[in-house]
Amino acid sequence: MSRRFLYFPLAFLLTALGQSSFAQQSCEKLKDLQLPKVEITSATLVQSGSFAISAPTIAGRATVKLGAHCEVKAVARPTSDSEIGIEIWLPAQNWNGKYEQIGNGGWAGAIHEPPLAGAVRRGFVAAATDDGHKGGMTDDGRKDGTLAEFAIGHPEKLIDYGYRALGATRATALAAIKAFYGHDAVRSYFVGCSDGGREALMVAQRFPEDFDGILAGDPGNNWSHWGAGLVWNEQAQLADSPGAIPITKRALIQNAVIAACDTIDGVKDGLISDPRFCHFDPSVLTCKGTDAPDCLTAPQVTALKKIYDGPKNPRTGEQIYPGYPPGIENAPGSIIRPSPQGTLSFGDTYFGQALFEQKNWDFRTLDFDKDIAFSDRKGSPVVDSINPDLRSFRDHGGKLIQYHGWSDTLIPPGGSVVYYENVEAFLSKYPDPRGGSSNPVDNFYRLFMIPGMGHCNGGAGPTSIAPTDSVDATDPKHDLMLSLEQWVEKGIAPEMVIGSGKAPKDPTKTMSRPICPYPQVTRYKGTGDTNDAASFECTAPPVHQ
Repeated sequence: MSRRFLYFPLAFLLTALGQSSFAQQSCEKLKDLQLPKVEITSATLVQSGSFAISAPTIAGRATVKLGAHCEVKAVARPTSDSEIGIEIWLPAQNWNGKYEQIGNGGWAGAIHEPPLAGAVRRGFVAAATDDGHKGGMTDDGRKDGTLAEFAIGHPEKLIDYGYRALGATRATALAAIKAFYGHDAVRSYFVGCSDGGREALMVAQRFPEDFDGILAGDPGNNWSHWGAGLVWNEQAQLADSPGAIPITKRALIQNAVIAACDTIDGVKDGLISDPRFCHFDPSVLTCKGTDAPDCLTAPQVTALKKIYDGPKNPRTGEQIYPGYPPGIENAPGSIIRPSPQGTLSFGDTYFGQALFEQKNWDFRTLDFDKDIAFSDRKGSPVVDSINPDLRSFRDHGGKLIQYHGWSDTLIPPGGSVVYYENVEAFLSKYPDPRGGSSNPVDNFYRLFMIPGMGHCNGGAGPTSIAPTDSVDATDPKHDLMLSLEQWVEKGIAPEMVIGSGKAPKDPTKTMSRPICPYPQVTRYKGTGDTNDAASFECTAPPVHQ
């Protein structure tokens, strides 16, 4: 059935009844929609007007003109202790026939309107959830401090947060779509960053046939082990201990790293394109005598090495989670700071509130052997999305694009590399029955590691490639969401994307750079403007890393 035929009934009714009256009547009727264990609490037609789009966990900000749309609010109660908030925005005009579900951030607890508006502006029906509790990050990035207290004594709410709210949101949204337009969506997408990236990989694993395309940014998919890494860093930098690194020494460290590794990609531009090949030894900064502003003491060097190395099991030596790459020591949000800081890290709240269910848990007590094993039994199966078996998603025809900023100071970028390689290794045993690339994941999964990019957005370098960086983007080479749509709908896989942004050495200049699919690396051709993507190419990584 052609898409033109699918749209005909709606277009005919809008013409016959008048767009505004038809949309309002259809919107109000959604209040009476009957769904199992779901209550539609309101359905309101919002007239066209100006709206500030995007949010801290996605990218960029802009005020745009938003068309009239039906805003549906609902509550799903799959268990007696569940209260899952859901919001669905349905364009009253010019729907593109597609559905986009938007991931949350942090411990969730709220529904953010700006990314919903961004999706509707692009013609999608959009939906989001608070993941089953109230109290979390607001649209301007503030937190109310509740964090994971919702999980104390409420195991069902943690399951809602972990994955159940995602399925409930999609089912409710699809029912609203059918009731409002008279037919189903032709494509379904999931887009999220941070915890939303965790959710994006969760739906690929737990609901593999629900989405045609998934965009997963800076995912905290190994949530429990990431939390262990945060506590590891806190323990390494106890305030008033010899290993505590003063914030005033951050720039010293980062400048030394850039001086050592800047030219790895063939050009000196203040940007470390791929920190995997940066083998910086912090011992070179060791003070020759007493402590001074331009050097690190021996205990500070030890602490810095622990941060780079990441948490390990003290009994077995097993790596629990990747450490932070060198080169982001002075970036906004840097984890190099004496602890405690008076605020809780996600590691504190995961172990203290979600796992041990204690309000006043002391991060100093974490046992990186026994407590991690307990977490792997109790918490990980609920909140982590680390299963490498993506066969069902692949065989369904789904496409997955994952991205991560190399300068992410919250979630170490190495976690994305680990997951990609785990999927690649697993699927090498189960080749795609449709054939294609010799790489077992190339037919459906690409990972892009973005130089200079912070957590989900921002930073100096070619960082503008996220969904709403440019609200008028039309070229898939410059926008990951458009790249995903093109792959899903036209079968054209993204061989590279072009990032743009401020040049690190001279912020008054703009730069562009190809972002290559992992494990390829970006390499300067030897001639041409170093701020022009045309002067670079994607190549295989060096044999010796």
